[in-house]
Amino acid sequence: MEESRLKKSIRWIVGWIMTFAFVMVLLITSFEIATYSDFSWYQKEYEKYNVLDDLNMKMEDVMYVTHEMMDYLKGKREDLVVYTTVGDHQQEFFNEREKSHMLDVQVLFIKGIQLRRVAVMVCIAGLLVYLALKGSIKTLCTVIYRTGTGILLGITALLGLLFATDFTKYFTIFHKIFFTNDLWLLDPATDLMINMLPEGFFGDMAFRILVIFVSFLVVTLGLSFCFSIVDKRKQNN
Repeated sequence: MEESRLKKSIRWIVGWIMTFAFVMVLLITSFEIATYSDFSWYQKEYEKYNVLDDLNMKMEDVMYVTHEMMDYLKGKREDLVVYTTVGDHQQEFFNEREKSHMLDVQVLFIKGIQLRRVAVMVCIAGLLVYLALKGSIKTLCTVIYRTGTGILLGITALLGLLFATDFTKYFTIFHKIFFTNDLWLLDPATDLMINMLPEGFFGDMAFRILVIFVSFLVVTLGLSFCFSIVDKRKQNN
């Protein structure tokens, strides 16, 4: 009897860990898709915020810088020494302060991808343990996952509302949490990057990530409900 209760408790704990690990995979994947998948979105953002006029650059040059910056964040290039045309002359786009800040950002991005790998391994290991303890896939999909996802959707909605009420405030808090220096405080008069990526851009990016993430959650929840419907029909037959 005690062993049965212990196994049940372990199954629930493992199920919850798997749920949060899986949702972490979805969140980081949402961030990756939003950041890397569609460069035409960046072009629209640059047009929206009149970035070309602020930088005195052509769109093809700004997009070239964007591609190089994304390659750097992925770890595909060693540095951010990027020369482009600003106005009527060639110059290095990123100054030393921007390079130092972007090194911090690169570390954050790469750690995020590494965290996703760990989360995937947790999901796989957790599933093996769950099945070894004779856990029900039905319970995992229809009870634990739905409950966990429901809680996370509520938290996501709350965070979305908080950011919407005062984006600047929570944008600042985000930087203070994830960065240990003030290099992210750039000056439009001396730092080109803040003119290329104004605060409004980051608000739009946060919303883009949120939409992709919620879409993932809704789809997986929908699949969970479909699983329930199919299971009920099998039982009725």
